[in-house]
Amino acid sequence: MTDRTFDQARGAEVFALDRAHVFHSWSAQKALKPLPVAAAEGSYFWDYDGNRYLDFSSQLVNTNIGHQHPKVTAAIAEQAAKLTTIAPQHANEPRSQAAARLAALAPPGMQKVFFTNGGADANENAIRMARLHTGRAKVLSFYRSYHGNTGAAITSTGDPRRWPNEYATGHVHFFGPYLYRSPFWAATAEQEAARGLEHLEQVIQMEGPATIAAVLLETIVGTAGVLIPPPGYLAGVRALCDRYGIVYIADEVMCGFGRAGSWFAFEQQGFTPDLITFAKGSNSGYVPVGGVIISDEIAATFDDRVFPGGLTYSGHPLACASIVATIDVMKDEGIVENAARIGREVLGPGLSELADRHPVIGEVRGTAVFWALDLVSDRQTRQMLAPYGGSSDGMNALVAECKKRGLIPFTNYNRLHVVPPCNVSEAEAKEGLAILDEALAVADRYYTG
Repeated sequence: MTDRTFDQARGAEVFALDRAHVFHSWSAQKALKPLPVAAAEGSYFWDYDGNRYLDFSSQLVNTNIGHQHPKVTAAIAEQAAKLTTIAPQHANEPRSQAAARLAALAPPGMQKVFFTNGGADANENAIRMARLHTGRAKVLSFYRSYHGNTGAAITSTGDPRRWPNEYATGHVHFFGPYLYRSPFWAATAEQEAARGLEHLEQVIQMEGPATIAAVLLETIVGTAGVLIPPPGYLAGVRALCDRYGIVYIADEVMCGFGRAGSWFAFEQQGFTPDLITFAKGSNSGYVPVGGVIISDEIAATFDDRVFPGGLTYSGHPLACASIVATIDVMKDEGIVENAARIGREVLGPGLSELADRHPVIGEVRGTAVFWALDLVSDRQTRQMLAPYGGSSDGMNALVAECKKRGLIPFTNYNRLHVVPPCNVSEAEAKEGLAILDEALAVADRYYTG
């Protein structure tokens, strides 16, 4: 059990040291007021005042097995006692075991794994592999997407965080399916899929198929909206890649490892990618890790040719031990199945009921423990409650009310994402829905339709 002895003075010291010395990501520094966290367990964490928060964000949508799972923390401690670190040129037991478990989860014909420190450099190295394998340079990706904050990964990203960071070259964006706000004037999911694929093929043709190394897509777009592709769309992308000799990179960093109710989200879409990038849920973020699962064909490219990439901490023993323990725990405890059941029986119906009561909810979309509420100030016009790339008084009030009532949400622009751990209990999921019901009543005040 987590030690939950709370010390307000210690919390004040933690906060003061943070503000004096820590430079935070994605933030203007002066006005920040980070919450000092003292302890965490399961679906909850606590501040130094002893206030408990239900974690409906899974931090950054990565604590898929919740906080402080005892079997995983024990595996990390056990590995630390044996071999804390070793350079990646040496074989080590946890890395070998982690690679074997990941390959066993992947489709047939994907037997090799390259380990990285997180999701961004997983995508970075997948792009590098695709370019070297094909001899081409360009990478196509969605406008609504997030792939990480390293050179090629952030330039592949579609959301506004890309704008001040575009230094890499050879990146082209296109519109992916988003029926609620269709860029293709579609009225049905079938139309959205067909028109989206027509659009992509036109982009491929206009860019020159022989110049395109890869298409990099989140199987389910995460931070940019929890956008589940319409049936047939991703299989259609796969067919276009095959037609034009393009590598398909499936970014499963956020949507993989149970988040969508299966080990990999692409399993539900009827296709197999050439490269799979992973991170977050592979070990619940307990130790920084990520990687690329590589098709045998692409791996063979580097049998006699040097792969020009590497990281000091690639396949770090503590990280790999945590992957092994996490996969074993998820299998033993039926965590992937639990995620699917909670989504089907609790979150899906519960969020639909909230939409019936709260006009500010324009659309509910998602699966398993991966949901988003598209919030609007007018359902008829679908005017967003906050602008693209920004926030608003309504969204700020909603977040403040959630926190006041003991729930930590995940928000992005005009959306509230409902993304608890994959092993969230039915009681915890219902507790979160009840808090959201109360908080959305505050957001309703900003509805003008």
